[in-house]
Amino acid sequence: MENEFQDGKREVIEAWYMDDSEEDQRLPHHREPKEFIPIEKLTELGVISWRLNSDNWENDEDLKRIREARGYSYVDICDVCPEKLPNYETKIKNFFEEHLHTDEEIRYCLEGSGYFDVRDQNEQWIRIAVKKGGMIVLPAGMYHRFTLDTGNYIKAVRLFVGDPVWTPYNRPHDHLPERKEYLDKLLKIGGGNQAVEGC
Repeated sequence: MENEFQDGKREVIEAWYMDDSEEDQRLPHHREPKEFIPIEKLTELGVISWRLNSDNWENDEDLKRIREARGYSYVDICDVCPEKLPNYETKIKNFFEEHLHTDEEIRYCLEGSGYFDVRDQNEQWIRIAVKKGGMIVLPAGMYHRFTLDTGNYIKAVRLFVGDPVWTPYNRPHDHLPERKEYLDKLLKIGGGNQAVEGC
């Protein structure tokens, strides 16, 4: 299932190593020169992604297959923008605090775009840009954060196995079993950094 629905994925999901700038979190934060990361590197870190038909998501057979295969029984829609999200400023600040969950974080972008930041094996920040049609799964126990980009809008489907639990555990929470399990998987996979210079 993880290897299906990959056609055109790079048009909706792209990743790169981030700089250390304290500028607006909504900026791309590319290093100089830019260091793009192949999707395979994200897979090594446990991140799964697909490209789906977001224009017909409610009737999309591919999404149904993913949900059945992975047990995603719960679904809702979240609009993140100043006009539609109550307590917008507070929530955006909270989303950008580095944290983990004890379950997968699954997001499917229907409109707009945003950034999911994750760390590689060497604690370097990787920025994952997700656009309309991109679906991403961050594994339980992986530290991450989220921000909008300068478009200031994302409409995303949230999926969950069973009843949703959105509890964020801000770093450090290394004692949690899910964190230890995630690190164990990383050790088994191994692999070094694979950056590709771009322009």
